Amino acid sequence: MLLFLFLLFTLMPLLELWLLFQLSGHFGFWTTVSVVLLTGMVGAALARWQGFQTMFRIQSELRAGKMPAEAMGDGVLILVAGVLLITPGVITDIVGLSLLLPPVRFGVRKSLQLWLAKHVRVETGAAWQAYQQGPPSMNDNVVEGKVVDAHVVED
Repeated sequence: MLLFLFLLFTLMPLLELWLLFQLSGHFGFWTTVSVVLLTGMVGAALARWQGFQTMFRIQSELRAGKMPAEAMGDGVLILVAGVLLITPGVITDIVGLSLLLPPVRFGVRKSLQLWLAKHVRVETGAAWQAYQQGPPSMNDNVVEGKVVDAHVVED
């Protein structure tokens, strides 16, 4: 996992820079910068709008007494899309914009659910059971015995 994060945070910016240089050589510097800024602004506005829609969906499902698991998953993916869209670059913009499409989000959410079901184990239990008898100092256990050798230790 550490290797994956290292590669993600070192190779991804290098790949983004290389792609930006290639695009600016082909389309021109200002056109490339304008496209990156425009997709970032439009995508951030879309992410904000979809985020509010998802928040309202979560609230209505909670009011109806239902667990808003799908809506919360959508909310997390919309947040990831927003972060990707704010990050400058072509690849992050494409991935971020694609996460704003509901069919893509549905597929990613289902894939994550399958992965989590396969790799995460959930156990339940009551934490209070371990403390039903109270701390050891509160137990009524009295130990009988003889003192063989005793001396006073001073602090």
